[in-house]
Amino acid sequence: MTTARTLRTATLTALPVLAAAHAAPVLSTFGPLRNRVLPRLSGRGRPDHVALTFDDGPDPRSTPHFLRLLADHGVHATFFLLGTQAHRSPGLVREIAGAGHEIGIHGWLHRPLLLRGPRATYDDFARARDTVAAITGRRPTLFRPPYGVMSTAAHLAARRLGLTPVLWTCWGEDWTARATPDSVHRTVTRDLDGGGTILLHDSDCTSAPGAWHSALGALPRILDTCAERGFEVGRLCDHGRPAPALVGSPHHGRPAPG
Repeated sequence: MTTARTLRTATLTALPVLAAAHAAPVLSTFGPLRNRVLPRLSGRGRPDHVALTFDDGPDPRSTPHFLRLLADHGVHATFFLLGTQAHRSPGLVREIAGAGHEIGIHGWLHRPLLLRGPRATYDDFARARDTVAAITGRRPTLFRPPYGVMSTAAHLAARRLGLTPVLWTCWGEDWTARATPDSVHRTVTRDLDGGGTILLHDSDCTSAPGAWHSALGALPRILDTCAERGFEVGRLCDHGRPAPALVGSPHHGRPAPG
């Protein structure tokens, strides 16, 4: 066998292995498995607290409505911003930070990480992180992948950039055209428990046009339900560590568009 043929054979043999290694973290997308065995990645915190998070902003058409509602209720949240959106609306990014909300990144572009190699993944994260840092004067430390799907390259890039990936334990399915405030509230509270992390969207830039209205309409009822159940609502940085008794508890979830 020639050297060239040997190299081709070795390459063809290695490619499936490399592809499997790159995609292996996608298993964490399956909510029940993730919530059971990866509580930190799921956003599990202390049992008397619920973390409220928003993806896909900032959007000057919608985000200010969420900021006003949160201010009226005296609640702080974590916003995972897209770098492209932050670049377009730096003043709104500063407004989010100035109101006391926590800022993480959702990547520069809302594209599946499984379709990107290590260099493209790193560059995307770095550009989003540095853009937000330049606007706010503070480097983000949290990251949420588009669609909630991680890759090996994403984990490595996040580690190099000092970013901690955080997903969620419950969501509102608020990105669809059929979503309503009632359906969002029902879907969130069905899986809501102490120590959980809620995912909503303050922008429709990757969702059905106008879908953000369903999340905004549901938010007061979600906050009321949390209060009724005795849960404090706040940012991920206030969330604390998961209680040992909750680490192995089952929770529902499915992959989201993020």
